[in-house]
Amino acid sequence: MPMTPTQQPPCPSARASFVRGIRLGFPIFLGYVPVGAAFGVLARSWGFNPLQATVCSATALAGAGQFIGLSLMKAGADVASVLIATTVVNLRYVLFGATLSPHIKSAPPLGQAALAYSVTDETFAVNMNDIRHGTSNTWSMAGVGVVAWTGWVAGTALGALGSSLIGDPSRFGVEFAMPAMFTALLVAQAEDKRHVIVGVIAAALAIACALVLPGKWYIIAAAMGAATAGTVIYR
Repeated sequence: MPMTPTQQPPCPSARASFVRGIRLGFPIFLGYVPVGAAFGVLARSWGFNPLQATVCSATALAGAGQFIGLSLMKAGADVASVLIATTVVNLRYVLFGATLSPHIKSAPPLGQAALAYSVTDETFAVNMNDIRHGTSNTWSMAGVGVVAWTGWVAGTALGALGSSLIGDPSRFGVEFAMPAMFTALLVAQAEDKRHVIVGVIAAALAIACALVLPGKWYIIAAAMGAATAGTVIYR
């Protein structure tokens, strides 16, 4: 009896992959809206008009870097100081980009640039989890990036336009939105005890380094230290 050849599932279309990426990134959207609104309120209280605040989020997409930049500008820091501080905080994206680069080579240069622009802590985590399951492609990454960007910009616009009604955003506990989102991403990615152990090492290093290192250097130190420890332990 002749053997029937194995049927390979069809490759998803660009549209289907993009829509799937939007679904994957929707929890990020939900987390970014309140935090973006908090940024919009703060930007308005520190002299930005709604358009300036929204354009800042639309062109920067830097999260913590934007909050730090605002704080420095309010304190009277010069442009060089703001640029240096935000660059240090965002150095971790160099590591993210290096990790993702082998997986986006099929995209044209402009597409790679757009995907690189959309990289945040949360989109990186979601895309890496998708890559591990072998279901990621450049179109799904684009969907994740677009929905995350939309949430951040929409939240900023809402906060900036409604700042007079919102008042102090801390009353609504928006500061917890980002830690809660990171916790959910960690739980989703921790598939075995190795991931849990490396996560614990990263947390311990972050706390220890925050006590001795200035500014936000503890983020970089903890990420590199935990990655190194994981490589050595599970060589």
